[in-house]
Amino acid sequence: MNKSTGLLLTALTSLVISQSTLAQGGDTALVPLPSIDDFTRGDNGWAFGLGLGVEYETAYEGSDEFGVEVDPAGSVQWRSGDNIFYFAGEALGWRGRRADTWFFDAAIGFEEGREEGDSDDGRLNGLGNAEESFEAVLQARRAFSSDWRYWLDGRVVTGDNGTLGIFGVGRRFGEQTDGTGSELGVVAVVHDSDRANTDFGITAQQAAASGLPQTQLSSGFRSLGLNYTYRNYINENWQIFGEVLYELYGSDVKDSPISRNNYEAEVGIGFIYVF
Repeated sequence: MNKSTGLLLTALTSLVISQSTLAQGGDTALVPLPSIDDFTRGDNGWAFGLGLGVEYETAYEGSDEFGVEVDPAGSVQWRSGDNIFYFAGEALGWRGRRADTWFFDAAIGFEEGREEGDSDDGRLNGLGNAEESFEAVLQARRAFSSDWRYWLDGRVVTGDNGTLGIFGVGRRFGEQTDGTGSELGVVAVVHDSDRANTDFGITAQQAAASGLPQTQLSSGFRSLGLNYTYRNYINENWQIFGEVLYELYGSDVKDSPISRNNYEAEVGIGFIYVF
């Protein structure tokens, strides 16, 4: 598994260096950030992007097991001026830019559940399955200038299993205006008690079935994360994208019997064909 991570990182680094000169700088994205996909090339109307991504990631939150997952990538978008409506897999939403330095995003979608089988070592046995749940995401970003070199980010993710609050700051690299290049972000995450106990709590019934001690968490600090995102054009239609994520858990989360690691990590790479 460690060898797979090294291969993915090597491939991503090589492609970042060799393909950076192929970026299509003539098109204008809604905001020039690689973490926000925009397939419209600056034009109003319909836009489509379709591809696949491969991720090497933690098996579940708190796990010390890792695995490879292949997921579809891309979305269907419709742009009208400074607004984009989109459908991406299990998410339906709207994005908008205001006054050149404000970005807003509102979406509804589904959060993947957790299954006992997510642990190959049987560490979730007796905890039952956490079902997929409906959630809403509200996001606002504020750039310090119209070139979006630096920005602040605030997000609320709320649904059947509780609420997350995400607060961050980011830095964009590159001069492109088409949404390619790279960016680095640092985020702090808080959660309410419902979300904390859904992910890391253990009820009396689960304790009896699993042999793990009953655990109840309160709302508060969840984690501190570092996220790097890369996106570029290989040619006129093909995009390559990549992401590296590291999330360090707070003390309450680390002390949960479900947490076998004090961090979550992910590295991914993928390709999208832009029609």
